[in-house]
Amino acid sequence: MPATPQQVPGPDTAGTDTAGENTAGENTAGGDTAVQADDGLFGPASVTWRVMAEPVMWVAGVRALYLQALHPRVMRGTWQNTAFADPKQAWGRFLRTTEFVRVRTYGSLAEVERKGRRVRKLHASLRGTDEDGTQFRLDEPGLLQWVHCAEVSSYVDVARRSGLGLSPADLDTFVDEQRRCAAVVGLDPAQVPGSIAGLDAYIEGIRPQLRVTPEARRALLRSVNTPMPAAYLPLKLLVPGLTALGFASQPRWARRMYGVPDTPLTDLAVTVSLRALHEGTARIPWPLPAPPVVRAARERVRAFQRVSPTG
Repeated sequence: MPATPQQVPGPDTAGTDTAGENTAGENTAGGDTAVQADDGLFGPASVTWRVMAEPVMWVAGVRALYLQALHPRVMRGTWQNTAFADPKQAWGRFLRTTEFVRVRTYGSLAEVERKGRRVRKLHASLRGTDEDGTQFRLDEPGLLQWVHCAEVSSYVDVARRSGLGLSPADLDTFVDEQRRCAAVVGLDPAQVPGSIAGLDAYIEGIRPQLRVTPEARRALLRSVNTPMPAAYLPLKLLVPGLTALGFASQPRWARRMYGVPDTPLTDLAVTVSLRALHEGTARIPWPLPAPPVVRAARERVRAFQRVSPTG
């Protein structure tokens, strides 16, 4: 599953590390299990599997992280409770976040439940402190909801602009499917947007609460050059381009909050770049190979589309 080694809040963690310990039936290195009992939350007929297996979703992961960081409590809680203030530890956090999203997307129901239980327990144990000294819980529904919606909206925007061939109905289905992911971290799915219109309305409504904190600015600067193990050097060469494209793919209002000038030409250039990246990865092998479970899911989706009347 695409995720990125940025030093800003990670998808579905409300800005906190997910538990990194291994358990029977899971592989935190990103592989898959020898035998999987079921297709978990989704499956080959889902839009989620179609979207999340695409390498261009790495850009969506970056976009989500920068967008999530605009919520002051999410960013402050992240900064106060994770190791990413130390750049040398950011990669370990990235791997744990990647593994969480992989299991959530492709793992069996038992794997998803185990991982979700650990994440919920971790969130419940953590507190953040506002500038005025007010304490808050990191598992507050409002914070979890923002992290979820910023992530899902980023997947939708990048999928739409990169030319994945998804219809508006497909994207609505994707947003609806992602409510199952919201439940994994403790949200009530009935209270989470289940359509593009609902997602857009939620983000528009929360915008007055968003701003760039000093922590978000420091995280932005550190995200450009994240130390990573030698085995991931091919990815390191791509990080500057991915971060730039992910940042530029944010809505104009978000870029303005970061103090970056924006023009319609920026949006056009980003859309062209996303489409080129998607088309390029269909022809040229991605430098960081997908885990076996992701490759298997991609093949099963293709097989399903070949036999499906609407595929």
